[in-house]
Amino acid sequence: MDSLSEILKRFNLHAEVFFSGNLCNLSEFHEKEGKRGHIHILRSGALTLVDENGKKKAVGQPSVLFFPTGRKHRILPDPVLGADLVCATIEYQDVTANPLAAALPGFMKFQLSRYPDLKKAAKWLFKEAFSDKPGRLPLIDRLCDIFIIQVLRQVLASNEMEHGMLAGLSHPQLCNVITQIHAQPEYPWSLETMSELAFMSRSKFADLFREVVGETPGEYLTNWRMTVAQNELLKGDAVSTVAEKVGYENGSALARAFRKKTGLSPKHWQQEHLPE
Repeated sequence: MDSLSEILKRFNLHAEVFFSGNLCNLSEFHEKEGKRGHIHILRSGALTLVDENGKKKAVGQPSVLFFPTGRKHRILPDPVLGADLVCATIEYQDVTANPLAAALPGFMKFQLSRYPDLKKAAKWLFKEAFSDKPGRLPLIDRLCDIFIIQVLRQVLASNEMEHGMLAGLSHPQLCNVITQIHAQPEYPWSLETMSELAFMSRSKFADLFREVVGETPGEYLTNWRMTVAQNELLKGDAVSTVAEKVGYENGSALARAFRKKTGLSPKHWQQEHLPE
């Protein structure tokens, strides 16, 4: 399985369109604790984006404005033209346990004319969003999910991420190693096994991994296992079952590592985060 598919398979990400049409009034967006993201796709017209610090950015071409973790922002449509937009919230099962949300920048902008695949996906989305065909609402939600995957593809293809998980997934020598770790967190990974997958010596691999990803291979493995463990706990799985899925001998071994990372036992964390 490819690197992005493995992450999307494990961690829920769903878009829900809440506006499509000509925006003619100020709109303000703010999600407490960044629990949801936002994406705005401009079809035509113009707008001014005001970020959480009051900095303004004029947008006059069809573009994507992407806030993966829902930072506070405002949209001021052009007073004459308005702004034809599709706006959606991005729902996570729990943003603190979603590695994509953590790995992405706080804000990204893409001008559609520069990205043929995004432009093609946007055209299909706009066609449905600005129509009145039967089944329109659930269809545009699903089309927006597809559009976000295209955005994530573009992030990986751009090689613009200098550090972190996405930088590692974009690196020709590290991508396979990280993808395999993601797919098999239960495997007894060692530095030797990882370096062999990268066709490198252990020392060179360890140095490169730390330089690109920002942490040692061992630290990354542990953090990924904890992230997967959190995701499994959110499904209601027992601690002992989760321990087996992420490569720990028993629930006690998982609890020691989990408490070190989160400050809570897996059971306590699960109780705090599962909906009542």
